[in-house]
Amino acid sequence: MTKNFYIRWSFFIGGMMFLALGIALTIRGKLLGIAPWDVLHVGLFENFGLTIGMWSIGTGLLLVLGTSLYSKRWPPIGTWLNMILVGLFTDLFLWIMPVVSSPVVQTIFFVSGVGIMGFGVGMYIASNIGAGPRDSLMLILVEKTGWTVKRVRTLLEIVVALLGWLLGGPVGIGTIIVALTLGYIVHFTLNISRNWIAKLTVLTP
Repeated sequence: MTKNFYIRWSFFIGGMMFLALGIALTIRGKLLGIAPWDVLHVGLFENFGLTIGMWSIGTGLLLVLGTSLYSKRWPPIGTWLNMILVGLFTDLFLWIMPVVSSPVVQTIFFVSGVGIMGFGVGMYIASNIGAGPRDSLMLILVEKTGWTVKRVRTLLEIVVALLGWLLGGPVGIGTIIVALTLGYIVHFTLNISRNWIAKLTVLTP
């Protein structure tokens, strides 16, 4: 195994953990609303039980199977791990993290959660090990419709947030904030993570 292998996998696993931590923080700060996909997961949890992380894994599995049937290609191991680890880590952090009622604390949780989510996504994408199930669906829809990534992503998240809202998931100004800002945060953190990986690959003996 080369040093590049270990560095890339460290960023991949670390990215999953930061992403899940950010998700958990925004859910605990749900006074402002949460990310569109998490609105769906929370809505499913509140109506049908299980856990939020399990619903994240379940919806991810449906997306993986659907995109695999469409593309006639089995996804890489990174996509499967992304689907499983984000769900498991999210449940772990929600179990550890206290439920807070203070609007100020919830706002702090939400704002820090969005930043941490963006950092985590940038880390795992920079590792180039495998896209998440939702990213794979977005790319297929871009290919199928010919629309821009921004347009497809926005419409997809609107549909998902609406479904989650109908199930009772928490939609608010924070949902819009995540939809509008997360991409910009990821753009910034992706470049940082790529530079770190490049430097560590050179420096690590």
